[in-house]
Amino acid sequence: MPEEVFKNIFKIPVPLPGNPLKVLNSYLIRGEERDLLIDTGFNMPECREALERGLDELKAKRGSLDIYLTHLHSDHSGLSPEIVGGKGRIYLSRTDYRYLESFLGRSSFKERNERFLKEGYPEDVLLRSDRQNPAYRLAVSRLGEPFVPVPDDFRIRAGGYDWQMILCPGHTPGSAMLWNEAHGIMFTGDHVLFDITPNITAWQGAADSLGDYLDSLRKALDYDVRLALPGHRGSGDYHGRIRALLLHHRRRLEETASIISSCPGLNAYEIAARMRWKIRASGWEDFPPAQKWFAVGECLAHLDYLRLRGVISAEERDGIRVYYW
Repeated sequence: MPEEVFKNIFKIPVPLPGNPLKVLNSYLIRGEERDLLIDTGFNMPECREALERGLDELKAKRGSLDIYLTHLHSDHSGLSPEIVGGKGRIYLSRTDYRYLESFLGRSSFKERNERFLKEGYPEDVLLRSDRQNPAYRLAVSRLGEPFVPVPDDFRIRAGGYDWQMILCPGHTPGSAMLWNEAHGIMFTGDHVLFDITPNITAWQGAADSLGDYLDSLRKALDYDVRLALPGHRGSGDYHGRIRALLLHHRRRLEETASIISSCPGLNAYEIAARMRWKIRASGWEDFPPAQKWFAVGECLAHLDYLRLRGVISAEERDGIRVYYW
């Protein structure tokens, strides 16, 4: 059921079947002439039915419904072309729009997963992960109109409030929050989550995804947020949670370096298998295929961070495999 979280701002829970995130928090900002929807859910019938039911209950202006996407991930963007109003626009940071274009253009398995294969991911296991990955299966159906790639200083008025886009690269290269200074309201997307830790993966074209994320977290501390509206689960102490996330990644980096120090010469797939993960699985071999892909991607982000700062070194052998020391 939709819930009013602030005047003219409503949270619509959108179920994510078969996904450990369980639910996306979509938000409707109701205005006098146009409504603004923040994030949409996967491109799948269950998400669409729940979102449309919530919009109908709130009597949203469907013909002039605009959409703001906090980032490109399919659980946030997948339904946007199907839900946007006939005269509506879909706003997304320029950076994430370029990545989405590139992402949807990679049709071959090896093109999409070149680095994962080089980092030791067994091809047969990766094929299973690839087939089940929601990033491919449940993504947006098309680009172009009505998408509007927006600059970093993008501003919009909705629901009687002035909103400013706050670029926060890391979770995706063009991840962005939405900020109202007058009331201290921040739509955090997946940059700051309170009950779970955002996945930070190594992105092609981004040399240091984790470094970008940590820098973005530190900058996010500067905002006087009194109401944080995250993309998943519940809210909480915004500044306290950012400090906890910074500490989490410091410990994660220490763990990664310790594994390599104890077992030099491992590849990333082998290192990820030795890292601690909070997941319902008896061991690495029992990880759901899609979750194993996310785990290795997060491991790579930590390896990149350590390598760029001289803590570890990487050795590529015959252009086939990469090992860490």
